[in-house]
Amino acid sequence: MSTKKQGSLTMALLPSIILYVCAIVLVLLTRESLGGMVHYWETFVALVAVISLLSGWGQTYAANRSYLMYLVKQIIHWGSLLTVLWLFQTYGISTTLGDAKYTLALLALLSMTAVLAGLYIDFKAIFFGVFIGICTYLLAAPANIAILKPIGDRLHIADATTKPLTMIIVMGLIAFVASALVLISLRGSIMAKRNRA
Repeated sequence: MSTKKQGSLTMALLPSIILYVCAIVLVLLTRESLGGMVHYWETFVALVAVISLLSGWGQTYAANRSYLMYLVKQIIHWGSLLTVLWLFQTYGISTTLGDAKYTLALLALLSMTAVLAGLYIDFKAIFFGVFIGICTYLLAAPANIAILKPIGDRLHIADATTKPLTMIIVMGLIAFVASALVLISLRGSIMAKRNRA
């Protein structure tokens, strides 16, 4: 009986590390200039789509699903978001909204798209989508940061409302760890399946 070895855990986590580090950096920079980062966010959406496409193959294998159907779902799912953003540019909707509002719309769409991807394609994406959703709220209403108090209380962080940057980093780390735990569990399922084969 021959069993294939999996790659290192570090290599498996690398796409998620890239995703969360880029997201946290972009959110922190966007707090300084909401409209000035829009082009970076557009590029980031494409990066998220590629990482999402690459990161779900293991889940597809573990669940005995068709790779072709997985690929088709991912292309339709992320292609729809990219098409909407392209239409926003082509028909001048982004110009009408202005860079600041367009950035928030883009982030809201990215958050919803990631959560939906997590629900029916790759569960890990839910954590990223929720993280981006919270960050979008904080960027949209920077004066209304009361949402951070209950989160800070749970995490035993005093005066969380006065530390939005710290809270963004902490929430990103929590989402990453949750995603990593799902990945580790998935790797265990893959190894068990290969050992049975």
